[in-house]
Amino acid sequence: MMTNPLTRKRPSNLGVHHGRLAGCSASSNGVCSQADDNAHYVAPIDPGNRSQHELMSRLRIAIEGCEDVEIVTMQDDYLHAECHSPLLGFVDDLEFLWSDEERVCHVRSASRLGVTDLGKNRARVEKLRMLLDGWGFCD
Repeated sequence: MMTNPLTRKRPSNLGVHHGRLAGCSASSNGVCSQADDNAHYVAPIDPGNRSQHELMSRLRIAIEGCEDVEIVTMQDDYLHAECHSPLLGFVDDLEFLWSDEERVCHVRSASRLGVTDLGKNRARVEKLRMLLDGWGFCD
């Protein structure tokens, strides 16, 4: 996998801050279930009848099955993975945060560079949602 020097450094705003994931930039290169605007909003992941532990474990397994994705941080209620584009080595950050209060798993997927991601981050979240529901495998 080729590494792009422009996207190697992790953004300092990743992680959980006051119970929230980082917001999306003003550009169209990411989505987040905690976004306040429709352009960046994506629905959180509904665990169905799964416990927090079951959902987070299933997310980890689904992500580990995807090519060019590396888990960076895995905690009981938070997961951060880096998704690398195979050709140019661009990096997208994929984050999940379990909310006990809302009983959902919030998600954020955002490109580190660029004005648009051509819908890639939204598609990634929806693909993972289908994987969690047992609809297929990551390619």
